Amino acid sequence: MQTPAARVLTLHGIPNCDTVKKARAWLAAQAPVAGVEVHFHDFRKQGVPADLLGPASDALGWERLLNRSGTTWRRLDEAERAAVTDAAAAIALMQAQPSVIRRPLVRWPDGRFSVGFDAADFAARLAR
Repeated sequence: MQTPAARVLTLHGIPNCDTVKKARAWLAAQAPVAGVEVHFHDFRKQGVPADLLGPASDALGWERLLNRSGTTWRRLDEAERAAVTDAAAAIALMQAQPSVIRRPLVRWPDGRFSVGFDAADFAARLAR
């Protein structure tokens, strides 16, 4: 008899981000109950996976992934901000400056993506 494959989600972010901390704490309590294993990918230590931003941008839209309200965005010069006009430019910036990615970025066991933390949304996704 085969054992079912583990359901794994990957939470991408920066460990000192308050929203990432909330999401990680919530998942630490809830994911095991749902039979889901949580992997944390630290953008600062591990970089941004080359195969992450394209599919996430396709699924969510690059505008939703790009954090234009954070300090990293505000520190960019006007020319750098003005150059972000499409998905390719946004992905290049996010690859070079991971702090401009809205967090947490989650790849769920079903392959779908979400960005940000909402306990009700997370609960619904774990129940799938």
